[in-house]
Amino acid sequence: MNPLLTTGLDGRRGATALSVNVNKVALLRNTRTLGIPSVLRAATLALEAGAHGITVHPRPDERHIRAHDVLELAELLSHWPQAEYNIEGNPFHNLMGFVRELAGKGMPPHQVTFVPDSVEQATSDHGWQFAQDARALAPLIAEARALGVRVSLFMDPLPQAMRAARDLGADRVELYTESYARGHGTAQGAAVLAAFAAAAQAALREGLGINAGHDLNRDNLTDFLRAVPGVQEVSIGHALIADALELGYTETVRDYLRCIHRASLQP
Repeated sequence: MNPLLTTGLDGRRGATALSVNVNKVALLRNTRTLGIPSVLRAATLALEAGAHGITVHPRPDERHIRAHDVLELAELLSHWPQAEYNIEGNPFHNLMGFVRELAGKGMPPHQVTFVPDSVEQATSDHGWQFAQDARALAPLIAEARALGVRVSLFMDPLPQAMRAARDLGADRVELYTESYARGHGTAQGAAVLAAFAAAAQAALREGLGINAGHDLNRDNLTDFLRAVPGVQEVSIGHALIADALELGYTETVRDYLRCIHRASLQP
């Protein structure tokens, strides 16, 4: 059993973890046949700069992350015992194949994030619905956990859904933060943020860990973490890679880590 199944590295880390999603690096690479920019190099630079983990979301059409990336990143992460590997995706598509293959090689990811995206979606845009999705999800959650992998469910900020997520056997939920990002700095922002805080409090009451992701960036991350209790991990890709085009990987990762640190200070 993976010793990181329920606790992650949080006891040693003491702060919200930053997992860098490298999908957009792969998307740019795939426009040519030269192998650049390198997904492995991007992940290495992020880890060297202090990122706590790497996230990928391999889709069936391989529009960005490809099968070989998933395997090569697992090998890379095996040399970074202080970091975590999170694979996102729809468990009814190709995700579980990667989990089974990596577990068979003795390199299971630390975490899988089950996301209910369709094949044709440009990006994730909603969380799981209960009770509609519960029956189909339950055996896959059980299988992943039996393979030593922590399971997080991609969820809308609905307090009433957190008990159902716990009852299915999930270890964590990942709060889908696009509505927060869209509302940040607007008249509706405070109410939207309060809804996320309520969802997080409900998750904590049910004994669930809390992750968050989607459209978080250097402008809105600190405010989110100050208001929403118990966030153990944020997964950030699009904004972080866009920032890295201007600032470089090292300075960008360090700046996101500064955003996380500021959230622990009094505003």
